[in-house]
Amino acid sequence: MKALYTIILLIFSNIFMTFAWYGHLKLQEMKITNNWPLIGVILLSWSMAFFEYSLQIPANRIGFQNNGGPFSLVQLKVIQEVITLIIFAVFTMIFFQGETLKWNHIAAAICLILAVYFVFMK
Repeated sequence: MKALYTIILLIFSNIFMTFAWYGHLKLQEMKITNNWPLIGVILLSWSMAFFEYSLQIPANRIGFQNNGGPFSLVQLKVIQEVITLIIFAVFTMIFFQGETLKWNHIAAAICLILAVYFVFMK
């Protein structure tokens, strides 16, 4: 059950992270933040990142083996990175439709799946 909670929290934290890191680019494209000073865009991103951390930290605490969770530190990091890249790919396809996935992106995704396999291999 802790593994499921950890993964759910990681998914939602990465949604906030992706919006915090790249959402301002879409807002600029939509001409919403074009006239904002850089500090305003940074503060907007930081406010979104607050929610990322509010989910990321509990996910790490619940999921970490030394706290009774099912994952080692390396496993947590690999899971987090894979989730991050999946969320980013979906975000890109939805919000930045001019970006396309190419064969090398698929090859990289396969490498990530292999990374997960190897990190969990006993």
